[in-house]
Amino acid sequence: MNVYYGFLAAAILAGVIGQVLLKTGSDGSVSVVTQFLNPFTIIGFGMYAFGGILYVVAIKKIPVSLAYPSVAVSYIAVALIAHFMWNEPFGLPQLGGIVMIGGGILLLHQ
Repeated sequence: MNVYYGFLAAAILAGVIGQVLLKTGSDGSVSVVTQFLNPFTIIGFGMYAFGGILYVVAIKKIPVSLAYPSVAVSYIAVALIAHFMWNEPFGLPQLGGIVMIGGGILLLHQ
């Protein structure tokens, strides 16, 4: 069973990497066409697809009612990465949201 949680963790990580790559690909793009042709965007889509494959393997043994909410960990990771990489806001509203998301995930895993 632990191996399936490993697949879930890898799927979440791939989604986080995909999101960061998509944001990186959008920065500095002068048009939608150049954004979609940016290598970061293309690799970002690939990471999302890879994460989807890993997720399908994970839900073979992990209930979806537990696996899908666990993906919310990616929201926490992306918010922190965005703050440090792109200086996006991280104040009390973001912190409060992260605490609630984390609490919900912990509650589900009891």
